[in-house]
This record gives sequence, structure tokens and C-alpha cells, in this order.
Amino acid sequence: MTFSKMAAYEQPLKWLAVALGLMSTVSIVQDWQLAAMMFGLPFCLIWIYCAWLRTEPQLKYINIVFTLLYIYGIARYFLIDG
Repeated sequence: MTFSKMAAYEQPLKWLAVALGLMSTVSIVQDWQLAAMMFGLPFCLIWIYCAWLRTEPQLKYINIVFTLLYIYGIARYFLIDG
């Protein structure tokens, strides 16, 4: 499936990202580190995809950085803290 065909899913994905962002924020407030990272990772992946649709380089690259940090944090949790 190409990006142009996937563009029809952009708005529902953005609403999903809002829900994931809210759940991540609640997880942070509750001090649930793993949950915050698990909700934050798909949030970033959705925004990377949406940035690629609109060719927004700053949004794209900052979310790539955050995605890498979330992957590192999740791996560290399971390898060291888990």
C-alpha cells in the first residue's frame, strides 16, 4: 500500500495518537514507566508516518529520535530492570 492510499487513514491515526498521548501522560503521572514507554512508542510511530505524508522534516526527525529512545528504554527495562 502506498502513502497516498494510506492518507485516508491519517485522521483516525491522529485521533489514536491523541489517545495514546493521553494514556502515556497518565502513566507518567502514575509513575508507570513501562506503560508510558509502551504508549509513547506507537504515538511517535504514528507521528513519523503523518510527518512523512506532509513532508514535515522537524516533526519527522524529532519523532525518530524519540522512537529510538523509547526502544532503548523498553529494551533496558526488560534486560536490566525486568
